[in-house]
Amino acid sequence: MKSIFLALALIATGVHAAEVADDNPCDKVENEVQTLECSVYSRTTAEDLLSENYKSLNERMQTLYGKNPAQLTDITAKLKAAQQQWLKTRDADCAVEAFPATAGSKAFTIAQNDCVARMSDERSEFLESIGQE
Repeated sequence: MKSIFLALALIATGVHAAEVADDNPCDKVENEVQTLECSVYSRTTAEDLLSENYKSLNERMQTLYGKNPAQLTDITAKLKAAQQQWLKTRDADCAVEAFPATAGSKAFTIAQNDCVARMSDERSEFLESIGQE
């Protein structure tokens, strides 16, 4: 079971690694420790991008609705509530996805990190699409 998770994690981190900049811990993944380092890097990179895209979305809303304070307050509150709910759902879904591995194990951490990275990348794309002209 552990080897299945490690193989899946290697594949998932390799796919995500291809999407990020050169010279990162995902370039030469050959063992479990490097797989863990890559998964941490992928998660951090994806969460940083998610945060940037959420901030950019709020700035777009300021530009689009800044002249109408009621609309701006409304959309800002909706965005905040949606993002908070999405984060809870992402974390719960990733805990389920990583469940077969023992909580606290490297396999569990890698699976959870890879899930968070993948889902955060998808959410980043969605946030980036909102309010584009």
